[in-house]
Amino acid sequence: MSFLSKWFHGDKQQEWPPTRPDVVFSKTAPPPGPRYAPGTRIAYDDGLITHLLDEHRKLLSLFTSISNAFVRGDFTHTVTFLRQFKSNLAAHLLTENVRLYVYLEHTFTDDEFSHILIHNMHQEMDAIGRNVLAFLSKYDALDRDPVLSQSFAAAANNIGQILSDRIKREEETLYPLYMPIAQTTLDDVVP
Repeated sequence: MSFLSKWFHGDKQQEWPPTRPDVVFSKTAPPPGPRYAPGTRIAYDDGLITHLLDEHRKLLSLFTSISNAFVRGDFTHTVTFLRQFKSNLAAHLLTENVRLYVYLEHTFTDDEFSHILIHNMHQEMDAIGRNVLAFLSKYDALDRDPVLSQSFAAAANNIGQILSDRIKREEETLYPLYMPIAQTTLDDVVP
Protein backbone atom coordinates (compact mmCIF):
# COMPACT_ATOMS: atom_id res chain seq x y z
CA MET A 1 0.00 0.00 0.00
CA SER A 2 1.47 3.36 -1.01
CA PHE A 3 2.10 6.19 1.44
CA LEU A 4 -0.64 8.35 -0.10
CA SER A 5 -3.08 5.45 -0.08
CA LYS A 6 -2.33 4.88 3.60
CA TRP A 7 -2.71 8.58 4.32
CA PHE A 8 -6.06 8.95 2.57
CA HIS A 9 -7.63 5.58 3.22
CA GLY A 10 -5.79 4.33 6.28
CA ASP A 11 -3.61 1.34 6.77
CA LYS A 12 -6.05 -1.41 7.70
CA GLN A 13 -3.24 -3.35 9.36
CA GLN A 14 -2.32 -0.52 11.68
CA GLU A 15 -4.49 0.91 14.42
CA TRP A 16 -4.79 4.68 14.61
CA PRO A 17 -4.33 6.31 16.94
CA PRO A 18 -1.94 3.79 18.47
CA THR A 19 -3.30 2.29 21.68
CA ARG A 20 -0.03 0.90 23.01
CA PRO A 21 1.30 3.00 25.91
CA ASP A 22 4.85 2.77 24.53
CA VAL A 23 3.86 4.57 21.33
CA VAL A 24 4.37 8.32 21.38
CA PHE A 25 2.69 10.63 18.88
CA SER A 26 5.20 12.12 16.48
CA LYS A 27 5.11 15.72 15.28
CA THR A 28 3.47 14.47 12.08
CA ALA A 29 0.66 12.62 13.87
CA PRO A 30 -2.67 14.43 13.87
CA PRO A 31 -3.24 16.32 17.11
CA PRO A 32 -6.01 15.06 19.38
CA GLY A 33 -9.48 16.40 18.66
CA PRO A 34 -9.14 17.73 15.08
CA ARG A 35 -12.01 18.01 12.65
CA TYR A 36 -11.40 15.47 9.93
CA ALA A 37 -12.97 15.48 6.51
CA PRO A 38 -15.28 12.45 6.34
CA GLY A 39 -13.47 9.26 5.37
CA THR A 40 -9.99 10.81 5.65
CA ARG A 41 -7.28 11.73 8.06
CA ILE A 42 -7.18 15.24 6.63
CA ALA A 43 -7.98 17.71 9.42
CA TYR A 44 -9.14 21.27 9.09
CA ASP A 45 -6.24 23.74 9.43
CA ASP A 46 -7.25 27.29 10.29
CA GLY A 47 -3.97 28.61 8.84
CA LEU A 48 -4.18 26.78 5.50
CA ILE A 49 -5.92 29.47 3.45
CA THR A 50 -3.58 32.17 4.74
CA HIS A 51 -0.65 29.92 3.82
CA LEU A 52 -2.03 29.27 0.32
CA LEU A 53 -2.73 32.97 -0.25
CA ASP A 54 0.85 33.77 0.78
CA GLU A 55 2.12 31.12 -1.65
CA HIS A 56 0.02 32.69 -4.43
CA ARG A 57 1.64 36.07 -3.77
CA LYS A 58 5.11 34.51 -3.82
CA LEU A 59 4.37 32.63 -7.06
CA LEU A 60 3.09 35.80 -8.75
CA SER A 61 6.14 37.73 -7.53
CA LEU A 62 8.46 35.04 -8.87
CA PHE A 63 6.65 35.08 -12.19
CA THR A 64 7.20 38.85 -12.37
CA SER A 65 10.90 38.25 -11.65
CA ILE A 66 11.01 35.74 -14.51
CA SER A 67 9.47 38.26 -16.88
CA ASN A 68 11.72 41.12 -15.74
CA ALA A 69 14.89 39.03 -16.10
CA PHE A 70 13.82 37.94 -19.58
CA VAL A 71 13.05 41.51 -20.71
CA ARG A 72 16.55 42.54 -19.53
CA GLY A 73 17.99 39.72 -21.65
CA ASP A 74 19.34 38.04 -18.53
CA PHE A 75 18.58 34.44 -19.47
CA THR A 76 20.73 33.02 -16.66
CA HIS A 77 18.56 34.70 -14.02
CA THR A 78 15.43 33.92 -16.03
CA VAL A 79 16.26 30.22 -15.75
CA THR A 80 17.15 30.57 -12.07
CA PHE A 81 13.74 32.13 -11.40
CA LEU A 82 12.01 29.51 -13.59
CA ARG A 83 13.57 26.74 -11.48
CA GLN A 84 12.61 28.46 -8.24
CA PHE A 85 9.08 28.97 -9.56
CA LYS A 86 8.87 25.28 -10.54
CA SER A 87 9.94 24.18 -7.06
CA ASN A 88 7.51 26.55 -5.33
CA LEU A 89 4.66 25.62 -7.67
CA ALA A 90 5.18 21.89 -7.14
CA ALA A 91 5.06 22.37 -3.35
CA HIS A 92 1.96 24.57 -3.65
CA LEU A 93 0.14 22.08 -5.88
CA LEU A 94 0.95 19.23 -3.50
CA THR A 95 -0.38 21.21 -0.54
CA GLU A 96 -3.55 22.09 -2.42
CA ASN A 97 -4.06 18.55 -3.66
CA VAL A 98 -3.59 16.87 -0.29
CA ARG A 99 -4.79 19.40 2.23
CA LEU A 100 -7.41 21.42 0.34
CA TYR A 101 -9.00 19.44 -2.47
CA VAL A 102 -9.19 16.12 -0.63
CA TYR A 103 -10.64 17.85 2.43
CA LEU A 104 -13.22 19.76 0.38
CA GLU A 105 -14.21 16.85 -1.86
CA HIS A 106 -14.85 14.65 1.18
CA THR A 107 -16.56 17.40 3.16
CA PHE A 108 -19.03 18.20 0.38
CA THR A 109 -19.97 14.67 -0.71
CA ASP A 110 -23.60 15.34 0.29
CA ASP A 111 -23.77 18.69 -1.54
CA GLU A 112 -23.80 17.64 -5.19
CA PHE A 113 -23.36 21.12 -6.68
CA SER A 114 -20.42 22.06 -4.45
CA HIS A 115 -18.85 18.62 -4.82
CA ILE A 116 -18.99 18.84 -8.64
CA LEU A 117 -17.58 22.39 -8.56
CA ILE A 118 -14.70 21.31 -6.32
CA HIS A 119 -14.03 18.16 -8.33
CA ASN A 120 -14.03 20.08 -11.63
CA MET A 121 -11.70 22.75 -10.24
CA HIS A 122 -9.40 20.01 -8.98
CA GLN A 123 -9.31 18.34 -12.41
CA GLU A 124 -8.76 21.70 -14.10
CA MET A 125 -5.91 22.56 -11.73
CA ASP A 126 -4.26 19.22 -12.45
CA ALA A 127 -4.37 20.01 -16.19
CA ILE A 128 -3.09 23.56 -15.66
CA GLY A 129 -0.33 22.23 -13.43
CA ARG A 130 0.79 19.77 -16.12
CA ASN A 131 0.83 22.55 -18.75
CA VAL A 132 2.76 24.95 -16.52
CA LEU A 133 5.30 22.28 -15.60
CA ALA A 134 5.72 21.44 -19.31
CA PHE A 135 6.34 25.16 -20.00
CA LEU A 136 8.90 25.31 -17.19
CA SER A 137 10.68 22.18 -18.41
CA LYS A 138 10.77 23.42 -22.00
CA TYR A 139 12.35 26.75 -21.10
CA ASP A 140 14.77 25.35 -18.52
CA ALA A 141 17.41 25.46 -21.28
CA LEU A 142 16.71 29.09 -22.20
CA ASP A 143 20.18 30.17 -21.07
CA ARG A 144 21.81 27.51 -23.28
CA ASP A 145 19.50 27.60 -26.32
CA PRO A 146 18.88 31.12 -27.67
CA VAL A 147 16.27 29.82 -30.15
CA LEU A 148 13.93 29.30 -27.18
CA SER A 149 13.93 33.06 -26.54
CA GLN A 150 11.90 33.57 -29.74
CA SER A 151 8.82 31.86 -28.31
CA PHE A 152 9.36 32.49 -24.59
CA ALA A 153 7.60 35.86 -24.23
CA ALA A 154 4.34 34.72 -25.84
CA ALA A 155 4.36 31.41 -23.95
CA ALA A 156 5.13 33.16 -20.65
CA ASN A 157 2.35 35.71 -21.20
CA ASN A 158 -0.11 32.89 -21.89
CA ILE A 159 0.94 30.92 -18.80
CA GLY A 160 0.91 34.08 -16.67
CA GLN A 161 -2.64 34.90 -17.75
CA ILE A 162 -3.85 31.35 -17.09
CA LEU A 163 -2.26 31.34 -13.62
CA SER A 164 -3.58 34.79 -12.72
CA ASP A 165 -7.11 33.84 -13.76
CA ARG A 166 -6.92 30.54 -11.91
CA ILE A 167 -5.58 32.11 -8.72
CA LYS A 168 -8.39 34.67 -8.78
CA ARG A 169 -11.04 31.94 -9.20
CA GLU A 170 -9.54 29.79 -6.44
CA GLU A 171 -9.43 32.69 -4.02
CA GLU A 172 -12.96 33.88 -4.84
CA THR A 173 -14.77 30.56 -5.30
CA LEU A 174 -12.87 27.68 -3.75
CA TYR A 175 -11.14 29.09 -0.68
CA PRO A 176 -14.37 30.40 0.92
CA LEU A 177 -15.68 26.81 0.94
CA TYR A 178 -12.85 25.70 3.24
CA MET A 179 -14.24 25.77 6.76
CA PRO A 180 -14.28 23.56 9.84
CA ILE A 181 -16.82 20.80 9.98
CA ALA A 182 -18.51 19.33 13.04
CA GLN A 183 -16.11 17.80 15.52
CA THR A 184 -15.14 14.28 14.45
CA THR A 185 -12.66 11.72 15.60
CA LEU A 186 -10.70 9.14 13.66
CA ASP A 187 -13.24 6.54 14.83
CA ASP A 188 -15.89 8.51 12.92
CA VAL A 189 -13.96 8.73 9.67
CA VAL A 190 -11.73 5.69 9.36
CA PRO A 191 -13.33 2.27 9.92
